[in-house]
Amino acid sequence: MPHTPTSRWTGSPRLHLSLLALPLACFLACPAAAQSAAAAKSAGIAVKVTPEMIGAGIVSSGATLPPIPPVTGNRKNKVPSWGKPLPYPIMIADRRNNRLIEIAPDKSIVWEFPSPSLVVYRGNEDVNFSADGKLLAVSEEDNYDLHIVDYESKTLTWTYGIPDHRGSKDGLLNYPDDSHLLADGQFVTADIRNCRVLIIDPKTNKETTQWGTPGQCKHNPPHQLAHPNGATPMDNGDLLITEITDAWISRITREGKVVWSVKAPKLHYPSDSFPTEDGNQIIVADFWKPGRVIIFDPATRKVTWEYFAAEGEGMLDHPSIARELPDTGDILIVDDLHDRVMVVDRKTKAIIWQYGELGKKGFKPGFLNYPDGVDIDVFRDWKAALRK
Repeated sequence: MPHTPTSRWTGSPRLHLSLLALPLACFLACPAAAQSAAAAKSAGIAVKVTPEMIGAGIVSSGATLPPIPPVTGNRKNKVPSWGKPLPYPIMIADRRNNRLIEIAPDKSIVWEFPSPSLVVYRGNEDVNFSADGKLLAVSEEDNYDLHIVDYESKTLTWTYGIPDHRGSKDGLLNYPDDSHLLADGQFVTADIRNCRVLIIDPKTNKETTQWGTPGQCKHNPPHQLAHPNGATPMDNGDLLITEITDAWISRITREGKVVWSVKAPKLHYPSDSFPTEDGNQIIVADFWKPGRVIIFDPATRKVTWEYFAAEGEGMLDHPSIARELPDTGDILIVDDLHDRVMVVDRKTKAIIWQYGELGKKGFKPGFLNYPDGVDIDVFRDWKAALRK
């Protein structure tokens, strides 16, 4: 998701300040931070850590978590649906709480991953399941790194980039946004301020693909990109690239061929476009206030669905992600600066489900603090598991 100034810091007594004093050398030696040799040689440019970036520190909801059910579904063959208003549990990147948290349709907390260390893990802003549902890809814009989290063991198993150090060479990043594990196990991210999209092999820490060129921030895919903030894999392996400047969205094959490239209509600041469930249209949020969500046909640029409220409780404040929900067709929206994730009815455009309270930050059950990313857990039958 893109960067925007957030509201005042709501500090937490549970913040472990000692973690902030850990030296960079300790980070480089940590098993979870599997850096390349080149990255270890170049620390890049140090970035000042502000109270806003620290957020609430290391926090947890305190909820008693149920046993994790086995993986029995996938994106094509999903576990049984809960139906309306939310058909499946959702994984939320709760950015300023520095945690991942999974919420069931009944609003119970079923899984949580608090930061293991604010040096290495802070400000998680995007999260997506791997194809087998066993891993989570995480990006941290203002910590300048990427992670893989093992869902079952709740451990940080891989890190790329050096926290709080920016750059464009030697394994460094500059405001990496979006995070997906591809079907072949490689990791894709949009490195916004380097104006590039990277595909990295976690096994070797090698960058296997780079689209865009640092310092050349203009729309000419795949050679140059204008501040990309989304790189979403499609069913056939193509990638949907979102560029902030002029709201460009492009479909590009893994080989780098541009299938199509169009400007999204009616948007100020496009954020992380996704294909609709049938793969034929594009859904994208406008990271703005008041924000909007549109679905449009890339062949015609015609808007086929839109959500917009100029004021009131329905107004969006910098929404970062919108997804079409499987089974129901309703719309899942991350309303970042309103501290909520919500479901909008496709037909009536009424808010029919919400987690988090409008404009109220917190980390206890029912609250979020600048949620910034979401994915849908179609892999585990939490519905059956919670009935036991």
